[in-house]
Amino acid sequence: MKKDNFDVIIIGGSYSGLSAAMSLGRSLRQVLVIDSGLPCNRQTPHSHNFITHDGETPAAISAKARLQLELYKTVQFYNGLAIKVLQAENGFEVTTESGDVFTARKLLFATGVKDLLPEIKGFADCWGISVLHCPYCHGYEVKYEKTAIIANGEMGYEYAKLISNWTKDLRLCTNGKSELTPEQTQILKNHGVLILEEEINFFENNAGYISNIVFKNGEKIAVKAIYARPPFQQHCQLPQVLGCELNEQGLVKVDFMQKTTVPGIYASGDATTQMRSVALAVSSGSFAGAAINKELIDEDF
Repeated sequence: MKKDNFDVIIIGGSYSGLSAAMSLGRSLRQVLVIDSGLPCNRQTPHSHNFITHDGETPAAISAKARLQLELYKTVQFYNGLAIKVLQAENGFEVTTESGDVFTARKLLFATGVKDLLPEIKGFADCWGISVLHCPYCHGYEVKYEKTAIIANGEMGYEYAKLISNWTKDLRLCTNGKSELTPEQTQILKNHGVLILEEEINFFENNAGYISNIVFKNGEKIAVKAIYARPPFQQHCQLPQVLGCELNEQGLVKVDFMQKTTVPGIYASGDATTQMRSVALAVSSGSFAGAAINKELIDEDF
């Protein structure tokens, strides 16, 4: 089923994609936003550190943005999954899982990343609720509480230093033999950080709210929050299929204008940065929209 041609197709309709759509729609560009409805923070109860929206649910922020965007006749939405993108004569051709085909001069990937959660029973249930990624987004709500960090080596050391700003009641769970240097170990101990090397068995929790970490040796510790940074992969593989390069962290490589390494393709939001927050996703999407509009103007002028 062939659809109309657009100036820009945005794949990914969460905060960054919606923000880009507003920049482009207000620039009189014909925009299509394709979204499959699976944002990475869908389990998170509240979003913080984003002025005017502090404490709202992630879904409420997205819903409000979409309602505002629906007032712009220049922006259209497609609920579905983009599964194939081909370079066409005058841009790109995008095919969805339902077989619909759309074309556009420019593409923006705002598809985020997928966290690869460890196989610890209870981890997935607590992820985004009491097992946290970012203290700037959620640290205030668990300030001064009994807190654990799951990390090891250099990352464990730096993470413990960071989280100690929000609580001094802190333990570092290395989930196996510690890879800290003797100097790092001593510094953390001097700051009251308890280092636990036992392997983790499971998390006791109630509807995602952690109560205890239970270790394989049968011991347990009570905590109110855990910080962890599991590995991730790109939520969408289409940028790589099209030849967009990833950097050493596995993020889509972009320049200061949010351009990827493939002409005509841009990327924004969590897919491009380790600094994952709603506010930063909105910022990069807004900038990407302006950059794409400028490129279109330059091509047509």
